[in-house]
Amino acid sequence: MAKILLLFALCVLPALVSATRMVKNPLVVRGHVYCDRCRAGFETPKARSMAGAKVKVECSDRKSGQVVYKREGHTDSTGEYKIVVTEDHLDQICDAVLLKSSQPECATMSPGRERARVILTNYNGIASTTRYANAMGFMANEAEAGCTEMMKLYQEEEE
Repeated sequence: MAKILLLFALCVLPALVSATRMVKNPLVVRGHVYCDRCRAGFETPKARSMAGAKVKVECSDRKSGQVVYKREGHTDSTGEYKIVVTEDHLDQICDAVLLKSSQPECATMSPGRERARVILTNYNGIASTTRYANAMGFMANEAEAGCTEMMKLYQEEEE
């Protein structure tokens, strides 16, 4: 019986402790959510910050792909969000993900702009505890007036 307890103490307990690696200084995921009012698929001068949008940070196991961590948050009045992560996710793939728009007229997720990869570990040489995610966006149901003229600025000039 003593050997079993010793085996448990030496093998199982360290595995349980390392399964959830708490970090001394919590990591903070920061990002921005916008409404693409021209349906361009990227931020333009007509894009507007979206207050009250729902976002989450989600981490998946690198091998199985199973979601092992989720934390939700909302954007503030400037369209910015901050989600605090108190665990280290060294061997996991983590993304900031759009969940829900706060504006019914701008509720379609922009393809390719609905998630942003973030690195959530302190074991990678990054000194800061803040992790910045790329901007994510929703598209308006209808393109706003003046978008055609603005989009011409992005077209290549033929010579």
